[in-house]
Amino acid sequence: MDTGARGELLDRLADAAGAVAAAHPVRVAVDGAPAAGKTTLADELAAVLRARGREVVRASIDGFLRPRAERYRRGPYSPEGCYEDSFDLGALHRYLLGPLSPGGDRRYRDACYDRATDAVVSPPARTAGAGAVLVFDGVFLLRPELDDRWDLRIHVAASFERTLDRARTRDLDRLGSTAEVERFFRERYQPSQRRYAAECRPAGRADVVVHNDEPARPRWHVRRR
Repeated sequence: MDTGARGELLDRLADAAGAVAAAHPVRVAVDGAPAAGKTTLADELAAVLRARGREVVRASIDGFLRPRAERYRRGPYSPEGCYEDSFDLGALHRYLLGPLSPGGDRRYRDACYDRATDAVVSPPARTAGAGAVLVFDGVFLLRPELDDRWDLRIHVAASFERTLDRARTRDLDRLGSTAEVERFFRERYQPSQRRYAAECRPAGRADVVVHNDEPARPRWHVRRR
């Protein structure tokens, strides 16, 4: 277990991404539960990589959500719906992961859905350089349907009570009340994360596990391969 300031962690993660030898863009997954801090970490890692002169493709699983009617078809609090219905993994492969994988043409789209408008979107295709780094954050990224698409796997861990405390502020406007935030977390998100942990064991699949209860003083473990 390594300990240190957040800047040291980010430097080590950037070093790890830079050490990947590939003829295609390096694909980095930043996995973790809701409000674990994965989006913030991914943003910070992208900034460090750009400061080092790397081209970065920054994207999120939220850009590949299914429309609201589909992802809540089993009910808004269904953990099965959270795991099974939330994301269009086919579109994620077609538009982003496939093009950036070995043999892909590197012409990608970084989203197919806009959550604010609950609408399908089709942003212009872009072409990534062969030396680019995809930094992609989201939940359930190390499930079998996605696991082999990553060159570097980062799993961000935090206690449930810490993530819930963060969500009470983060999700208040979207969900309307603290009680609703707590219900979503306890009935939908937490059980689906338990299933994910039991079936996929993301901490065991990850190259780096970041313990993020205290973001300014993270702890991390590097898996030796």
